[in-house]
Amino acid sequence: MSVTDDSAQSPVGAVGRITVPIPQDGPGEVLVAVRGGSEAYAAWSERPVGANVQVLVTDRVSARSVRVEPLPD
Repeated sequence: MSVTDDSAQSPVGAVGRITVPIPQDGPGEVLVAVRGGSEAYAAWSERPVGANVQVLVTDRVSARSVRVEPLPD
């Protein structure tokens, strides 16, 4: 049995840009530069986040969902 280290595959810690606004109770979408390209993830936040806001990915909820926080201005 081998253990796979997916830290190089993880978007956690990456900066992304919100492409679909995150509402109070639902996901939006964030575009994150990972693995030499850009990938879209469903994005959740503790507060609403508008489109084109830069965010930090703080956690991975599932393979295609992440939690984000807006970067300070």
